[in-house]
Amino acid sequence: MSIELFISYIQNEKRFSPLTVSAYRSDMEQFSEYLSKNYDESDLTKVNRQMVKSYIARLKERGLANRSINRKISALRTYYKYCLREGLVEKTPMTGVKALKQPQPLVKFVTETDINKVSFPEADDFPTRRDQLLFELLYQTGMRQAELRTLRDGDVDKMGMLLKVHGKRNKDRLIPLSHQMIAMIGQYQQLRDAAFDFKAERLLLNDKGEEMTPYFVYNKVHGMLEGVTSLKQKSPHVLRHTFATHLLDEGADLRAIQELLGHADLATIQIYAHSTIEQLKNIHKQAHPKGG
Repeated sequence: MSIELFISYIQNEKRFSPLTVSAYRSDMEQFSEYLSKNYDESDLTKVNRQMVKSYIARLKERGLANRSINRKISALRTYYKYCLREGLVEKTPMTGVKALKQPQPLVKFVTETDINKVSFPEADDFPTRRDQLLFELLYQTGMRQAELRTLRDGDVDKMGMLLKVHGKRNKDRLIPLSHQMIAMIGQYQQLRDAAFDFKAERLLLNDKGEEMTPYFVYNKVHGMLEGVTSLKQKSPHVLRHTFATHLLDEGADLRAIQELLGHADLATIQIYAHSTIEQLKNIHKQAHPKGG
């Protein structure tokens, strides 16, 4: 089966993100090349489990990280599930192929003290208020940068104080907004509409009145965090981690955080629990009869 048919499936039917689609395309092309060179096989539907395992072993020999290998395994597993559905194979060669163990990385987040060091000029102009709103939306809602870039004015319910966020795989979720955030959005919209003589397609625009690129958002966040935190990574995703970590530190329920972040699996949220270890130690010390 053509890899392109599979790519069309995950892009148009499964609604995978553009980054995942691109990664899976690369993964399948690499696997196909490996089969051709080592087994003289160009038909992916004739693959058996031993071929898959030898491919994984070769990736390990090359020194590829387990995390990267696991993504390639995920791509193959998704591909052969599709082949099963289409009746192209009788059984999947991925049976018995398990993901490799990988260390759980500690989440990188900005401390509350450092977040409060981020400041903006007093000037009431479009770029200044846009940058401030960009930062505050990422930190106060925990949305992904891709979700931020596609926000429209209609997604803001000022009366209900809610923001509708269009997440992965076309799943929408509602995030509460504060009175301060509603006011900030309103002030920004007035400045934006005065700066450009056309109806904006997106809530947030770049300096030319166009849709922001991922690079644009990254540079803005990196610049705002530069000098206020010692973290090497200063990206929009760090603000997403910061949002979740700060909520958890204040006692928010894991399932509530899961819904706010738009994660399908609660297990994904467990990575934030590390931030409360010291807090739990203090609670145990103070509350348990033998905690001291």
